[in-house]
Amino acid sequence: MKEAIILAGGLGTRLREAVPDLPKCMAPVAGKPFISYVIDYLRMQGVERFVFSLGYKWGVIENYLLSDYSTLQYTIVIEEEPLGTGGAIRLALQKTKETDIVIANGDTLFKVDLESLLKVHHEHQSTCTLSLKPMLNFDRYGVVMTDSDGRIISFKEKKFYTEGLINGGLYILDKEKFLEHNFDTVFSFEKDYLEKYHKQDPFYSNVQDGYFIDIGIPEDFKRAQADLQKAIPDLSVIDKDWTLFLDRDGVINEEILGEYVKHWGEFIFSKGVLDIFKKLSDRFGRIIVISNQRGVGKEIMTEADLQSIHLEMQREVEIVGGKIDKIYYCIDKDDKCFNRKPNPGMALQAIKEFPDIDLEKTIMVGNKPSDMRFGRAAGAYTVFVTTTNPDQPFPHRDLDYIFPSLFAFAEAL
Repeated sequence: MKEAIILAGGLGTRLREAVPDLPKCMAPVAGKPFISYVIDYLRMQGVERFVFSLGYKWGVIENYLLSDYSTLQYTIVIEEEPLGTGGAIRLALQKTKETDIVIANGDTLFKVDLESLLKVHHEHQSTCTLSLKPMLNFDRYGVVMTDSDGRIISFKEKKFYTEGLINGGLYILDKEKFLEHNFDTVFSFEKDYLEKYHKQDPFYSNVQDGYFIDIGIPEDFKRAQADLQKAIPDLSVIDKDWTLFLDRDGVINEEILGEYVKHWGEFIFSKGVLDIFKKLSDRFGRIIVISNQRGVGKEIMTEADLQSIHLEMQREVEIVGGKIDKIYYCIDKDDKCFNRKPNPGMALQAIKEFPDIDLEKTIMVGNKPSDMRFGRAAGAYTVFVTTTNPDQPFPHRDLDYIFPSLFAFAEAL
């Protein structure tokens, strides 16, 4: 399990004019707090547990996490007085469980491949591994210098550079080695740790050119609004490059409200669904079922019963010329299980098994708000079918499209 600390205690002084009454990480970007982009991206990189280091107006962030991330595995620490980035990290480390911890800033989104960063960290037995971003014509950041092996050799001050590698603000930190140092109560992670100890401790780097935005100044806050606004595509653009995620009960088959489909005899395809599976299969490159199945965890049925239902369902779909490439299900009863919707674990399973899946060309169809939140967390588009929730409000921030059924959605393609 990967574990991350998100530093979200800053005052956001430079953003005060644009966002006067909020912590910087809670600044609204394209309709939702910026920190949500950081959380969702890290989760899709396999981070399952978070420690939030909070300070200024910490209650606003806590309330947001309680309302919008109620199934997230997390804890918070609160700076009673500003501790600097280093002090905030040291405080948060007290609540971590792993040895190697991801460190991220709540006001910066750097879309790195964490597996690559971890690989460098472990191969070099690094104490701290920095993600570096190549940049051209800039004066807002200093430059990080490395040797041919990627070891950090120096930090250059802020000034105008035509090109260089900047510190992307996302790290893998060896907790035990970091805590061996004696720091002041208040200290800077960058100045008092990285710059002070890089010749003594093995600090390494991983250069990645993924998307990077730091909303710390009004100009970049404004740029983030455009960059992170996700346009809803016309359904006519869907082709074999697209993937379809489908919830099961209430989408593919009739849901037994308050009960579970315990065996094949209780499984009834929803009206028209079998008739349109060939059309869906001809249109989408992959079709994957993503389903919570807590009935197994409650011992109402066995996993063998569930697998038997799925085998029969796939067989019926194949008979009519359709396909289901894979079925992922979660039997865990705990809502905070990473693989249970609305948490995105099953999407991560899918892209690991099918690396050609592009989540920006994926649609999640479901009949519950948790399906829609799962789709949002995974970075997919969402289609809500009103089979069991006919009064669902629309427009809604988690819904891109709404249809009365999967059949109606297929007919609209």
